Amino acid sequence: MLNNIEVLCHNSIKINKGKVIYFDPFKITQNYNDADIIFITHSHYDHYSEEDINKVIKKDTVIIAPKDLKNQLEQNKITNIILVEPNNKYEIDGIKFETIPAYNTNKQFHPKENNWVGYIVEIENNKYYIAGDTDITEENKKVKCDIAFIPVGGTYTMDYKEAAELTNIIKPKIVVPTHYGSIVGTKQDSVNFAKLINPEIKCEILIKE
Repeated sequence: MLNNIEVLCHNSIKINKGKVIYFDPFKITQNYNDADIIFITHSHYDHYSEEDINKVIKKDTVIIAPKDLKNQLEQNKITNIILVEPNNKYEIDGIKFETIPAYNTNKQFHPKENNWVGYIVEIENNKYYIAGDTDITEENKKVKCDIAFIPVGGTYTMDYKEAAELTNIIKPKIVVPTHYGSIVGTKQDSVNFAKLINPEIKCEILIKE
């Protein structure tokens, strides 16, 4: 299920399964310009980076993003946009996806009222949950998915203990820790996270350091 999937760094994820899909492209090393779809979870610079979007976007790329990014996307002369809000279901080019609220419960970096999101994207009959920047919430405790990409770096999101708690609640087949090693968090956070995961859940560390 993780074939042709990369965590490039931080929360920057690339899935190449029929279509080339990026989530929050960041610190892209060269001009690939191969994206069919780009999902953006929220407007912070390490998730919405115009410099990095321009390295992966091509003429017909569709960008999916929260509504508060409308003006910035249009100023960047991007017109093929789907604006989303939490708790909705969508479909683009035969790919079904839904939006899960992503917000902080015990810190103020990601207010719930900003309507930022994580995504559950269905590809080849598997559901991939990209949590975005979030704490444990009532909404994400109900997520049903096969593969989960969960932030573990702390400070702005869950720390590794909280991330493990959420993972053990939602019970994906595979979990991939994200959001460490670049701005916050370390490789050790991912190692500590893996030790707390229910042994029935496979933990894969994909960020290369």
